[in-house]
Amino acid sequence: MALAAGTIVALATPPGPARRAILRLSGPRAGELVRAVLCDEAPRFEPSAARALCAGRFDDGRGRQPVELYWMRGPRSYTREDLAEFHLVGAAPLVRAAEQRLCALGAEPARPGEFTRRAFLSGRLDLSQAEGVLALTRATSEAERVAAAGLLEGGLERRAGAARERLLELATLCEASLDFDERETGHVARAELADRLAAARAALDEAAEFELARAAPGGLPRVVLVGAPNAGKSTLWNALTGGRALTSVLAGTTRDALEGPWRLPGGACLLVDGPGLEPAAGGPDARAQELFARARRAADLVLGLVGPGQDPRALPPEVGLLVLTQTDRGRVDLPAGEARPLVQLSARTGAGLSELARAVDALLFAAAPPGAEGGLARLVFARHEDALRRASAALAEAEQGFAQGLPLDLFSEGVRTALAALEDLAGRTTPEDVLERLFASFCLGK
Repeated sequence: MALAAGTIVALATPPGPARRAILRLSGPRAGELVRAVLCDEAPRFEPSAARALCAGRFDDGRGRQPVELYWMRGPRSYTREDLAEFHLVGAAPLVRAAEQRLCALGAEPARPGEFTRRAFLSGRLDLSQAEGVLALTRATSEAERVAAAGLLEGGLERRAGAARERLLELATLCEASLDFDERETGHVARAELADRLAAARAALDEAAEFELARAAPGGLPRVVLVGAPNAGKSTLWNALTGGRALTSVLAGTTRDALEGPWRLPGGACLLVDGPGLEPAAGGPDARAQELFARARRAADLVLGLVGPGQDPRALPPEVGLLVLTQTDRGRVDLPAGEARPLVQLSARTGAGLSELARAVDALLFAAAPPGAEGGLARLVFARHEDALRRASAALAEAEQGFAQGLPLDLFSEGVRTALAALEDLAGRTTPEDVLERLFASFCLGK
């Protein structure tokens, strides 16, 4: 993917009347164009400066308008090119005249996302960070803003990069060992390869856990557990999320909603636990029931939990899957005509948990791939999850073969397959049409 050679310009702030508008200029001729339009500046602008802030007048060919110039010389800029920002009075005719003047002098109108694309192509950002820029501009809630900021700040890139470095070290050692006999000094002992393999697995797991926790608040489908008190909701929530919700034989132990990510075969979801269904006379209990009812109505899927001796007919109409719990303690008698899909399990023994995961996965993701609905955050998470899952599966297969004495060249191939998945995550091997669709989603000037 070659870097573009032209100098581009675009409005980086929303169009329309405002106190200030920002025109962004990037490329090899940026310094030349700044000198052509900037006059009365103090201090005098010098393109050789690494950073500059000048106040003066912008000659737009029709008149002169006040401007503040922020100058960043490449490679210490967002695009790693020479980059200038003109801060102008936010009047549409003035901004339009300034942009037209820069284009008349040789700048090209930027395409949507072209500044961020240049940052990606120059290595300033990896693809996950570029997606973070897009997600941040589209965020409509605090949870989405925090999740997007986690990407933009390089949280996933650092962890995936650490896993990639471990895998590269492992692949290098494998290649070196293949070139030498066991009696020669260049040979690498299997114990050392096993240690490097464990380090790579730990780094990859850390990247996957970070991404799951990052995306959970705003980017994952929500699955809500409902049921009567002591139906086993909190015990099941603990088993599926690894959480530590308080459980008790006493009714009403859970009052506040609890949320945690749950990894499924085809993606992940946010699992929500809350108070048991029961009439509440008033006070905090009534408020808790009211808030949890809203969570049920906003859920992508509601699981209705029924324990021994409980009646599934008391469940709310939003329930999409019946879960018969505590099968190690007794049975649930279903009323005649009950047609909803169901799963039987015991969270205490673990029986039926994999069947529940498959059933929920089918209901959430079978009709449409992850991210097909629910916005940009889910689309971004789906791509990351796919790459991390492929890397993990390839490494797990290689790890199993290594333990069974698999020939080193086949083991090395599994390591390279895991590396290729992480290269996809960073965007190093992403097809051009995928990049085109991503950056076309950006606003102008970003």
